[in-house]
Amino acid sequence: MTKPIPYTFVRGGYFYFSRRVPADLRQHYSYHRIVQGLGTSSPQRARVRANIAAAKLDAYWGQMRLAKSEVIGMSLVKASSGNINAAASSSTPSPNDQQPDCPTLLDALQVYLDQKGKGRPKTFRLAAERSCNYVIGLCGNKPLSGYTRHDALQFRDWLVARGLTGSSITRNFSYLKAVINFALSEYALDVRNPFLGVYHDRSAGVLVRKPIPMEAIRNVQSECHAVDDDMRWLIALISDTGMRLAEGTGLLKQDFVGLDTDLPYVLITKHPWRNLKTASSERKIPLVGEALWAARRISRVDNGSDFAFPRYNQTPTTAANSASAALNKWLKQYVPEGCTMHSFRHSMRDRLRAVQCPADITDQIGGWTTDGVGQGYGSGYPLEVLKEWLEKAK
Repeated sequence: MTKPIPYTFVRGGYFYFSRRVPADLRQHYSYHRIVQGLGTSSPQRARVRANIAAAKLDAYWGQMRLAKSEVIGMSLVKASSGNINAAASSSTPSPNDQQPDCPTLLDALQVYLDQKGKGRPKTFRLAAERSCNYVIGLCGNKPLSGYTRHDALQFRDWLVARGLTGSSITRNFSYLKAVINFALSEYALDVRNPFLGVYHDRSAGVLVRKPIPMEAIRNVQSECHAVDDDMRWLIALISDTGMRLAEGTGLLKQDFVGLDTDLPYVLITKHPWRNLKTASSERKIPLVGEALWAARRISRVDNGSDFAFPRYNQTPTTAANSASAALNKWLKQYVPEGCTMHSFRHSMRDRLRAVQCPADITDQIGGWTTDGVGQGYGSGYPLEVLKEWLEKAK
């Protein structure tokens, strides 16, 4: 069941924002409810726009409540308004304090995406836009020199109040900091980024992803042989390669190479319908064990398609989320609680570690980024070496 989007309703296929005016502020409004179209039929966009609208209202209503509340110590303030104005001007930065010609956050976002978004997946742009739109909804589209530490702390507290996990909050701050830092560097601005170094509990709400025990993997692979359909081939393929689910779901049949030779492998490369997570994700993985069985079944079936898994490639982009939902639903009856399709990836790391496989070979097999300047030299280990370690880890 789809989780409802707060403060919204759907009419004529489009989302509308709807929120009741608080009782203590109703005298300021001509109607007790605010209703406005969000201009989209997409649930994802509606959720973002509704959250931004709600955050803006919360901030505005908070200012209205402060404006009509009594301030402690007003009886001690001298009658001269000059003292009051001076105090206000010293605590609130004026536009004159901001650097001239300083780009706004939206300007910074545009520069960031124009320069660093080339060749990146759609999710890269969406994540950067989402984080910046959150801040703009809360604090406004200010010049970069106009943001303060208070804005950064308000942003953190708002993310926490929305119930985001520690890792999600980290991602939002990471994108926002990257956008601002890039713009500051591009424009050579002497401005401190106030979103740097903001503390939050990174472990809050984060579920530890468990590896699947070897006994359970063997049981799952046995069931895959028994059912012997395309969904089970995908599971078997991932179970003995450790590739990401999206990588496997978007494969072509021609990505399986040399299946009848001594060195069969699968080529993980970019496709227009499925991008890769990182540059190191582009690689060749030797096929051993059940992954080789699955690859042979995939390549020999006549399904009238060039795709290895046509059911998940019927739209312009690979439906990896649909694959995840369907496969995890079937998988959960055979694996410990908390294990998912992604757990095969954790298991492969543990299996290679158990046979004392060198870390850089493990990274090459899994497409993980390896630290160190020297790792950027050469073309990596030959397939024969990778296959030797995967055979040991079977």
